Amino acid sequence: MYEQKYIDREKSWLAFNARVLQEAADNTVPLLDRLRFVGIFSNNLDEFFRVRYAAIRRLSLSGISGEKYLGGISAHQLIKDITEIVIQQQSESLRILGNIESELESENIFIINETQITPKQECFLKDFYMQKLSPELVTIILNDLAVFPVLKDTLGYLAVRLELANDEIRYALIEIPKNINRFVVLPSEDEKQYVILIDDVIRYKLKSIFNIFDFKSVSAHMIKITRDAQLDIDSDLSKSMLEKIATSVKDRRIGEPVRFIYDSQIEEDTLHFFLDKMKIVETDSIIPGGRYHNRRDYMSFPNLGRYDLLYKPNEPMPVPGLSLDGSILEKISKKDYLVHAPYQSFSYLTKFLREAALDPKVTSIKITLYRLAKNSQIISSLINAAKNGKKVVVQIELQARFDEASNISYAEQMQTEGIELIFGIKGLKVHSKICVIERLEDGKNRRYGFISTGNFNESTAKIYTDVTLLTCHQGILKDTSKIFEFFDINYRVHRYKHLIVSPHYTRTKFIKLIDREILHALAGRKTHIKLKMNSLSDFKMIDKLYEASNAGVKIQLQVRGICSLIPGIPGMSENIEAISIVDNYLEHSRVYIFGNAGLTEVYISSADFMTRNLDGRVEVTCPIYDLEIKKELIDNFNLAWKGNVKVRYHSYKLDNKYKPKNNHAPFRAQFETYKYYQNKAAALEEVPQKVN
Repeated sequence: MYEQKYIDREKSWLAFNARVLQEAADNTVPLLDRLRFVGIFSNNLDEFFRVRYAAIRRLSLSGISGEKYLGGISAHQLIKDITEIVIQQQSESLRILGNIESELESENIFIINETQITPKQECFLKDFYMQKLSPELVTIILNDLAVFPVLKDTLGYLAVRLELANDEIRYALIEIPKNINRFVVLPSEDEKQYVILIDDVIRYKLKSIFNIFDFKSVSAHMIKITRDAQLDIDSDLSKSMLEKIATSVKDRRIGEPVRFIYDSQIEEDTLHFFLDKMKIVETDSIIPGGRYHNRRDYMSFPNLGRYDLLYKPNEPMPVPGLSLDGSILEKISKKDYLVHAPYQSFSYLTKFLREAALDPKVTSIKITLYRLAKNSQIISSLINAAKNGKKVVVQIELQARFDEASNISYAEQMQTEGIELIFGIKGLKVHSKICVIERLEDGKNRRYGFISTGNFNESTAKIYTDVTLLTCHQGILKDTSKIFEFFDINYRVHRYKHLIVSPHYTRTKFIKLIDREILHALAGRKTHIKLKMNSLSDFKMIDKLYEASNAGVKIQLQVRGICSLIPGIPGMSENIEAISIVDNYLEHSRVYIFGNAGLTEVYISSADFMTRNLDGRVEVTCPIYDLEIKKELIDNFNLAWKGNVKVRYHSYKLDNKYKPKNNHAPFRAQFETYKYYQNKAAALEEVPQKVN
């Protein structure tokens, strides 16, 4: 038996982020998209430190070893290991960024600094600085302050060192404005395009900013703080949930520091001044870096009109049989439909809600909301429905991490419009993605609705792969209505005939499904398990999959992110293969397929195989009964499995080894999936229309 049973989830997550960084290094990825992947890598790392690293740090400071919760490694050792891995990854990201910038220069795109500004650019920057940048700058002289200012973990700062004529050293802090694009596009010269970071515009103007001081030298180096993002919810019963979350979000800005990044060229005395004033100690993650931090901003790098250096956008394919011009409800009343974003348009969902808002026969709309777009069409459709006299009930998750402030704003907006809000259940996040409407037909209420693997967010639907079932199946939707009853009266545990609902049933149901496959295998029947999810880290579910493997069940896992299961180990997991696909779209859908000796069952879900999804959240898993949709989801899984481009193996080595082509032609799963939907749409057009 192999001595290691699980991969630490934090190290597995860092391996996932290394796959994102691989995309930034991949010469086959368009140059400007490679910059976007640098930004995604950095943004992911920020969230990791704010959430997961912060949690481990709290465990370490509590004096608990944490080995029971961390798969056999102590919290103290894990913190050291994470810091070492991150320092290596940060170094690699700087190397990759340097290579990208060199390649951009071969395309006549130059990212310059304050020492390379031409006279023509100087004239432009003088106006830019005076009109846009200077009014936004916050500059603080630090030496004489009684209380050191709180640095926000969403911002970057320039740590300034002034050496005065009398040899006195003064320190200052400049906050890099967040509401101005960090990349300033300069006038083109000789068919060359130039970009400068705001950081360097500030450096260029340092002497002007501090001209009231008689100084011999002035320098500025970037620093960045990351804080613990844990929300401490006030228990005061007199306050509403909105008030409690709003207060907690405000308090988050002064959470404990968990990571400090600095320009490795910073003067030693300047570094020690800031570490001392901010009370950052060696037990925090102190990471030397390059000249620029907050590299997540590269996600918003200007395209400069160079669409040849970006992935060509794919036009979403239509869903055969559905029209954005006709009635969605009429179509759904006859059969189920599946919308697979971004290959197909998210607009079918907003059309569903807009139609329901206007339909005189619709009496109510109930929906759960987790993460929403900045200007959400979903919200406007729900408000429209309320204005038309519909009963609108919205369960909005105020604790959706980093979306709390946005969701509070939307909640207040909906409350004003008379929408009934449900703010969740104590101790449980509501992560399900469900909607049910009631329509009066022939004197009876008939239900319509949709169940999804992803958020009802038209922005992320352009880059996240998710599937949504549009259905009029009365049994499924009766179960969906019961979930809203549970939100209202959550001490009553409902029974469901069709849906699998966390926290009460998901774990036990999936264990039963795996057990059934084990019995089939032991009886000599052909069977298999195919699971697609974002993360797999629950030890009990991993043990059950190991048990199925040992019984002879063939298991295929597509796990984009964390995979604590170790595949391919004789005597433990030899019948398990596990891959990860990281490509232009973020693989986000959860699809679970059980062979059942030829009577295949297919489910879509909002839940990963993580302890929090199984036991600590309200999640919904929905069976697929329509044979065409079932085949479509199995086809999608098999297309991804056939892929040999952008596909990496999960292994105990965490080496992100690519799946070999083995003399096969390149097969890129996301491209082939788009072709699959193109072919479905083309086949529909070729079917001759009946003439009445």
